[in-house]
Amino acid sequence: MKTVAGPTDHVVVVGAGLAGLATALHLLGAGRRVTLLEREAEPGGRAGLLTRSGYRIDTGPTVLTMPELMAEPFAAVGEDLADRLDLVPLHPAYRARFADGSALDVHTCAETMEAEVHRFAGARDALGYRRLRTWLQALYRVQMNRFIDAHFDSPFGLLHPDLARLAALGGFGRLDARIGRFLSDERLRRVFSFQSLYAGVPPARALAAYAVIAYMDTVAGVHFPRGGVHALPRALAAAAVDAGADLRCASPVTRLERRGERITAVHTADERIPCDAVVLTPDLPISYRLLGRAPRRPRPLRHAPSAVLLHLGTDRTWPDLGHHTLSFGAAWHRTFDELTRTGRLMTDPSLLITRPTGTDPALAPPGRHLHTVLAPCPNTDTGPGVREWRTLGPAYRDSLLRVLERRQMPGLAAAIEQECLVTPVDWAAAGHAAGGPFAVAHTLAQTGPFRPRNLVRGTTNAVLAGCGTAPGVGVPTVLVSGKLAAARITGVHRPRPARKAPAHDGP
Repeated sequence: MKTVAGPTDHVVVVGAGLAGLATALHLLGAGRRVTLLEREAEPGGRAGLLTRSGYRIDTGPTVLTMPELMAEPFAAVGEDLADRLDLVPLHPAYRARFADGSALDVHTCAETMEAEVHRFAGARDALGYRRLRTWLQALYRVQMNRFIDAHFDSPFGLLHPDLARLAALGGFGRLDARIGRFLSDERLRRVFSFQSLYAGVPPARALAAYAVIAYMDTVAGVHFPRGGVHALPRALAAAAVDAGADLRCASPVTRLERRGERITAVHTADERIPCDAVVLTPDLPISYRLLGRAPRRPRPLRHAPSAVLLHLGTDRTWPDLGHHTLSFGAAWHRTFDELTRTGRLMTDPSLLITRPTGTDPALAPPGRHLHTVLAPCPNTDTGPGVREWRTLGPAYRDSLLRVLERRQMPGLAAAIEQECLVTPVDWAAAGHAAGGPFAVAHTLAQTGPFRPRNLVRGTTNAVLAGCGTAPGVGVPTVLVSGKLAAARITGVHRPRPARKAPAHDGP
């Protein structure tokens, strides 16, 4: 593992999102002095908070997985996650509804889910689910320490017996085909493969190795913190401050001062902060602009699809909704072609509907409810650009409301009291490349040692963290990226033993 050369006593971390906060806690635990600079008025980054008339709206992730990875930054400074955060396990983790009117509850308990699959698709797929679950567990055990919680200084880092084990598990095949070996029902295959969209690749083209995301969702368990997902960065920030971090919000970084290949100070609009090392967590274009250089790549980076978010505060709810409801359209392969190839908006949209007030009613005024609708859309490299979205956004909002009312939320438009529409215009304004929140897609050429690395050639004491670098997109992996970035400075990296999931993961 390569590490930052020279003194590292004082580290400036740019960005107090999840990656920056995790980095800061691991650095503090290793005895470094940390100054944490955040451009917004409060920490959180993508996991932000919007407050409107008593509605508390998470602007980013809507649930959390892998609590053991969340616990690591707290443990680095001698704290217990449970003392800072009240995590509620979600049962079911998801509710899936299909265009033919059928519905499936997705449970993380093996026995409960097997019975649900038997009811939904019959005995053959119930047995296939058991085999799929065993495969997902094996896939996670092989990948965790070697390919996720791991440093890559070159492609030669892949040369390990676990690479052969991953190949033997079929990890280098295609996700859709591999899931199809276990499940014959096309609707079930969607439930265990749609997660590849988080990685920016359709299931038919994604590596089967990315089924590890389905492991996190459908085996390891899904949780929601009291107070909303923004409670996680609040808790991390409080722990960092208590451990000695100098957290400065409303302090956007304007430039980095360097001497040769070394960063010597970080400048905000108001001050110059000398440092021994710097960790940059903004999106890659911002970080590279601050560094004054970007690594050369044989081909330009490809970005994941974007998303439209519609946050709705309503005077009613719909009892058939779960905390998370997957509302699938009839189209499937065409939908992914639209999102990743043709650049069209979904003609038969598949949507993720979140109702956090079903778990925590305090997120809305008494008697009111909060719903967030996520509609994947092409990024601005592939589909409509920022200028087009300025006029397209309101019309697309109306279209989504019509789809929702037709499927399972009749009377939705009349029930809205507060709303916030987020489109690629807003993601671009926040500095997210290609107008999307999901960063660089996890294609084979942008995964593991081929993903933008957290050490940048030509700068000896700067490290990157966040979803654009290793290991990638998602709350668990972004937290790991902070741990890996800190290890580049401290030289201390303790991979977590891969969890051996029990047969029971919930009631």
